Amino acid sequence: MPTVFPEDSVGLVSPQTLHFSEPLLLACGKTLPEYQLVIETYGELNATASNAVLICHALSGHHHAAGYHSTDDRKPGWWDSAIGPGKPIDTRKFFVVALNNLGGCNGSTGPTSVNPETGRVYGADFPVVTVEDWVNSQARLADRLGIQQWAAVVGGSLGGMQALQWTIAYPERVRHCLCIASAPKLSAQNIAFNEVARQAILSDPEFLGGHFQEKGVIPRRGLGLARMVGHITYLSDDAMGEKFGRDLKSEKLNYDLQSVEFQVESYLRYQGEEFSTRFDANTYLLMTKALDYFDPASAHGGDLTRTLAGVKADFCLMSFTTDWRFSPARSREIVDALIAAKKNVSYLEIDAPQGHDAFLMPIPRYLQAFSGYMNRISV
Repeated sequence: MPTVFPEDSVGLVSPQTLHFSEPLLLACGKTLPEYQLVIETYGELNATASNAVLICHALSGHHHAAGYHSTDDRKPGWWDSAIGPGKPIDTRKFFVVALNNLGGCNGSTGPTSVNPETGRVYGADFPVVTVEDWVNSQARLADRLGIQQWAAVVGGSLGGMQALQWTIAYPERVRHCLCIASAPKLSAQNIAFNEVARQAILSDPEFLGGHFQEKGVIPRRGLGLARMVGHITYLSDDAMGEKFGRDLKSEKLNYDLQSVEFQVESYLRYQGEEFSTRFDANTYLLMTKALDYFDPASAHGGDLTRTLAGVKADFCLMSFTTDWRFSPARSREIVDALIAAKKNVSYLEIDAPQGHDAFLMPIPRYLQAFSGYMNRISV
């Protein structure tokens, strides 16, 4: 990695850890007596604090959304294609805040943290958190940073759910909502995929009821399998076919039931093994449950139009044609409800072969539309 970063990069960045001593009541009925959130910021907050943009991450995301932590980093942050000078979320214009959510395993308070009431690692005792809880903690974060209203709240997938929840829970505090490759709630099929992934973790002998960290072990096999299941759903059939087809690792079949013979098998195993070295199993359970629980319209008898009647933000929704995990039809449900509620909404369905992961990729038409909308936001 060169020491000179690309001109459109935010360059070297450093995480910050913010401590919150005020207890946080969670939707599950339990209370976090105190907690910390790890964040990164890019750009400068203007004098009126009117140019702030919040980045909400998806299931396995975190605070490191753009730039580099050192000159030795091989890859930048997970959404570097969208954040930086001249990029859709232009750091010459916006002050960008990215965080690791509660329950995460990248520095914010979660299952790998020490419970101040017991002096032991939380593990499976960390309370269940929801999208609503995340947004409430993010509102406190905004208060700490002196931000009364976000110019925009932006997120893809589970991040898009958070962006949508922001407009419902704090309508006066969001001017624009960008909800990308997301849904108003999970389908039964999506919940089923999440349950298979959770069962892979729960059935690992080294999960130990969620207290594996105290025993010095990691349920690597279960976590790896969970990642493999999830990764399959993030890619389209076309993307997997183009990348791997039926290519073999060797010149011929081995007729061995336990060997890795196809390139796609090797790829999935690598993804699973790599993920198991950097992610926490309890966090994975928490994040997938938060996905399952999200259903803001349930408070209004399932009527999404009524749910969105009080929002004040303008909306931009984007979806991708081959995304079958969060299909365009799910984004259109939100669009239709917003139109019925007489709200301002823009919608773009992008023809892209990459599946759900397309929202993370530098697809020219996608980034052009993304930039076009962000450029319209006055600060």
